[in-house]
Amino acid sequence: MADDIRRWSTELARDPSSLVFLQLGEALRREGSVDVALRIALRGIERHPRNTEAHDLVARIAVDRRDLARAFEEWETVLKLDPTNVAAMKGLGYVCFQYGRLADAEWYLGQAAARGGGPAVSTALETVRRTSDDATSNHAALPTDPQWLFADLLVEEGQTALLLDGNGYVVGGLYMDDSGEDLGEEIGAQLSGISDEVQRSTRHLDLGEWQSIMFETHEVVVAMAPSADDNMVVVAAARATPLGLIRRLLDRCAERASSWLNNGGRQ
Repeated sequence: MADDIRRWSTELARDPSSLVFLQLGEALRREGSVDVALRIALRGIERHPRNTEAHDLVARIAVDRRDLARAFEEWETVLKLDPTNVAAMKGLGYVCFQYGRLADAEWYLGQAAARGGGPAVSTALETVRRTSDDATSNHAALPTDPQWLFADLLVEEGQTALLLDGNGYVVGGLYMDDSGEDLGEEIGAQLSGISDEVQRSTRHLDLGEWQSIMFETHEVVVAMAPSADDNMVVVAAARATPLGLIRRLLDRCAERASSWLNNGGRQ
């Protein structure tokens, strides 16, 4: 292995655009030199930004460094470049499982299994399904108390979610600050009418009906999506949360809100 590393290092120094960085980075990762491997892989991505193997390598190095947010982002990039990439699906399933997002982990691993991921994927999928319970599955019973509408979906500290009507009144959920105070009514008042403004803007720009919006503040990332009967779902999460996970959280909260409203949740 040491001879290979020297040979690949020499080749890469001679030709910085060479794809040998993939072999070199993987060899360094396997021998435990993860920081050096990361530097080489990142330089490779600069020269080959659409190379899925390069992004996959960075993701695996990030896992070794316990940087799960970076790993998620890199594997998400792989799927954008190649929506059928099984390795990325497996990686995203692993990261979601580590985050405690069992429904998301099951979804990604299920996609990988459907594309012939092999026995290892099937085993991982079974592990996720055994670990899942009603509180974290998409088939959990709908809550009767509006305040707890999204409680089982918010699996990380700092996550919060609200369902607002068209006037900004809180229909369901809570928006807790660091001190444990519910700021739902205040947030709703601030966001009153924003759905109409977004809809007017997208129509003016000929972008069609709006589906979601995400923006970052100094403290959190906030995402919003329209829901049934002119309602709107608002979720917030820590800035360190991968944007892909926030999008998945928004989708799941929107699905929950729709099911709850369609089952007479406001009665």
